[in-house]
Amino acid sequence: MNNFRRINNLTGWLVFAVALFTYVSTVERTASFWDCGEFIAVSYKLMVPHPPGAPFFLLLGRLFSMLAGSDVTRVAYWINMLSVLSSAFTILFLFWTITMLGRKILAKTAAELSVGQTVLLMGAGAVGALAYTWSDSFWFSAVEAEVYGLSSFFTAIVIWAAYKWELINDEAAANRWLLFIAYLVGLSIGVHLLNLVTLPALALIYYFKKYQKPNLRGGILAVLVGFIILGFINAAIIPGLPSVAFQFELLFVNVLGLPFNTGALFFFLLLVAALVWGVRYSVLKERPGLNTALLALAFVLIGYASYTLVLVKANFNPPINENDPKDAIGFTYYLKREQYGSRPLMYGPVFTARAIDQKNGAPMYKKEGTNYKVYDHRPEYVWEADQQMLLPRIHSHDPGHAELYAQMLGIPKIPDPDDPRREKYRKPTFGDNLRFMFSHQMGHMYMRYFLWNFAGRESDAEGAGSLPKLKGGAFPEPIQQNKAHDNFYFLPLLLGLLGFLIQYRREEKDFLVVTLIFLMTGLALVVFINSPPVEPRERDYIYVGSFYAFAIWIGLGVMQVADWLQKIVKSAIPRAVVATALCAVVPGIMVTKSWDNHDRNHRYHSVDFAKNILSSCAPNAILFTGGDNDTFPLWYVQEVEGFRTDVRVCNLSLLGTGWYIDQMKRKTYLSEPLPISLNKDQFLEGINDDIPFVENPNVKNGINLKDYLRLVKEDNPAIKVQTMDGSMINILPSSTFFLPVDVSKVKQMGLVPAQMEPLLSDTISWTYGKKDIFKPELIQLDIIATNNWQRPIYFSATIGQESYLNLKEYMQLEGFAYRLMPYKVPGARDGYVNSDIMYENMMKKTAWRELDNPNSYYDATYDTPVFSSRIAFLRLADQLLREGKRDKAREVVNRCLQVLPDKSIPYDQVSVSFIALLSEVGERQKAIDIAQKVMTRNDQNLAYYTQQPAVYNKEISRSLYEMNLTVSQLEEAKINDLAAKYKPIFEKYYAKVGGNN
Repeated sequence: MNNFRRINNLTGWLVFAVALFTYVSTVERTASFWDCGEFIAVSYKLMVPHPPGAPFFLLLGRLFSMLAGSDVTRVAYWINMLSVLSSAFTILFLFWTITMLGRKILAKTAAELSVGQTVLLMGAGAVGALAYTWSDSFWFSAVEAEVYGLSSFFTAIVIWAAYKWELINDEAAANRWLLFIAYLVGLSIGVHLLNLVTLPALALIYYFKKYQKPNLRGGILAVLVGFIILGFINAAIIPGLPSVAFQFELLFVNVLGLPFNTGALFFFLLLVAALVWGVRYSVLKERPGLNTALLALAFVLIGYASYTLVLVKANFNPPINENDPKDAIGFTYYLKREQYGSRPLMYGPVFTARAIDQKNGAPMYKKEGTNYKVYDHRPEYVWEADQQMLLPRIHSHDPGHAELYAQMLGIPKIPDPDDPRREKYRKPTFGDNLRFMFSHQMGHMYMRYFLWNFAGRESDAEGAGSLPKLKGGAFPEPIQQNKAHDNFYFLPLLLGLLGFLIQYRREEKDFLVVTLIFLMTGLALVVFINSPPVEPRERDYIYVGSFYAFAIWIGLGVMQVADWLQKIVKSAIPRAVVATALCAVVPGIMVTKSWDNHDRNHRYHSVDFAKNILSSCAPNAILFTGGDNDTFPLWYVQEVEGFRTDVRVCNLSLLGTGWYIDQMKRKTYLSEPLPISLNKDQFLEGINDDIPFVENPNVKNGINLKDYLRLVKEDNPAIKVQTMDGSMINILPSSTFFLPVDVSKVKQMGLVPAQMEPLLSDTISWTYGKKDIFKPELIQLDIIATNNWQRPIYFSATIGQESYLNLKEYMQLEGFAYRLMPYKVPGARDGYVNSDIMYENMMKKTAWRELDNPNSYYDATYDTPVFSSRIAFLRLADQLLREGKRDKAREVVNRCLQVLPDKSIPYDQVSVSFIALLSEVGERQKAIDIAQKVMTRNDQNLAYYTQQPAVYNKEISRSLYEMNLTVSQLEEAKINDLAAKYKPIFEKYYAKVGGNN
């Protein structure tokens, strides 16, 4: 059929249009949580994000942001549209890839295809491409400003281009396609490194074309060559070139006495000259293979050159400049992702291992005068020999991970032979190690995600499974009503297995290639990433390349169904139509079930919550925040929308890095530099990272914080001890700090309410604790001491308790942040609620767009802001009642129920705590409504969960807590009839699980 190409192109663009419509309709209108706020901010102003960066994504994001014109509130939407468009093009190239592979199964050229075969191929391409369009993980990334949509586009176009190259017989034309692929690979480095893992599969395509009689040995060698190319790009090019450039820097600067950057520039010119000479040599000697390889390398490097953006922008010291990669030292550190540490891959210690020695590793350099100087070495730990093993999966020494490993694997504690008074975990066996790899890493952290996409998903709760855990067990109503409760009835999985079968039987070479893509972007990544027992968020988006490969099989599954229909439907065209119609049920079910939990069209609270936090702060404040979701949305609203740029957001996760502390010491917009007294030499990487607590009897009762910081700054031997290797380190000699207060000056500042002035004293004193000081806490303490109450210091209400430095009794809650004060209110251990300020902030300065819309979708990511908001309303209303302001208290609780209603944000344990309070302010019926809804839901949940308590232990604990609290609140509110009704229900379930929860 001579017009196959035209039909193929038109149908592909039609599928593209369906995907584009889907993503445009469901795209988030502003900045999502996690990395999106950061990526939007740094794209808008071309700054430097977290390593290893995504410079090509930022450049495209900047272009898209210009479509917002002068309306800065539309910037986020247009940068989100970059992911939308990239994802729609991914679907286009997936369609064309499926039809190419399907044509090879039919063993027909385009001109030889019949009408029926053409219809069948169009159906296969459409079903496979649309199944991927509406798959859970890919759709999630397609509607937000993250790199995974654009990264998927590069994966799709590279695979499609490789198969196009395979069809071309003219050597010169084919080589141009190879160079095109190399350029795409280079560009993809500037987006995400996931695209590189397809290289072994591309090497296999190359081998199958070049060798007409392939064999097992040749195939294995081809894959190995692909791995070598992958390793060369990932190690020798990306971080390797800057590393070599720095060695030239050391030679030219330290030895030859030339200016900084001379060596790096010479190396760059030398590299270009070597490539030019190599290409010219290959032409003169008529060696086309060498010529193509060198040109391919050149095109990879041209694509990789997008990283020059990082170097250029870092030298302008922008407000967001992570790792400060402005020179060879910082750039190498940035590309190697050294900020995040490393995980053992093939051999290393298990979590029970102890470090028995520490050696000097790679030198760490700083600029000093006109030279580079070694100021320290990276530590290399020597671990107990009998506590190391091959392929270490249970490796993490992070706090809390040992207990999780032990719980998951049933590893008991045994007496410590070195100290019989203590216990330690038994050394895990290699079997334990493999069990964790197969059950958690491959099972929970991959197969669960795979089944989310192609079988169904239980809910959006953290750790939610894919299918019912009980044979014939029905889900409770709260799970059934969860928008993310998607049951695909295994149909996408079954259709994909049919495609797997037909490709295996009909086209073994392509089957091996697609299988290799599936494994490399799936299970191979699982082994390489080596996940710890817990992650900050679900990681399904990492494996979208694997799901892409499976979508190819879903498309080819249509051809297997058509094969089975041969005896029933004799004519080719009706058979193709019937097969397509039957299989179209698969993407049809996926879009029907999944639309509501992927529609972000009315979601704004990630940005509103950021503004609410900033609005809780007084002018010119310093605000300590925690992780990504505490910080990135705030960066977005300040950098893009220009909101409250007088507040300096200080991320505690980054405050342990020298480059970030340097940035905090510079003025940014309306915010003056932070008051940090320590010099750079005191907070370089490796210096004062961990100051151990070693009590000194002379200062047992307390140490003046300013004096202590002065001793740290002076590098004074009075606070130093000698380590086992002979070096001297700073210590914390006391568990108690005190800080002098100039009472008269504080009164003049007007920051203390008149009624609180009697609480002022000339010193504040608190117990920090018998624990180490880590660098972020050291800088926090320095800011507090040096500030002298000049600027308001706030702690976000969402950070962990340890980040408050045990100072909460000296804080007052003013909304979504605690303000540090020079006095404490007796009994207010969790901070004093300043009801006047907090009422003004919560009732007049907060935004709650669409949170009351039951059609808006809010997943588990919103639990923290919702929980924090309800807690804030609760504490404010409670304080108003204590002060006798009953009417205002009623306003506050009703405002909470209005902006955070059950119909869109289901009641939680904080909502239960409103029951007694509602009754006290005269809203008895609303209190009863909360009690009835919470008890009914938890009754249904526990009836389901308690059938498998080991699986749902966390859910059972939460439900029992809410039930018990409900009964207690009803009793406190004197709603005794309901309390009497619900108490036996709670006791029934409590007894059923043996009171172990």
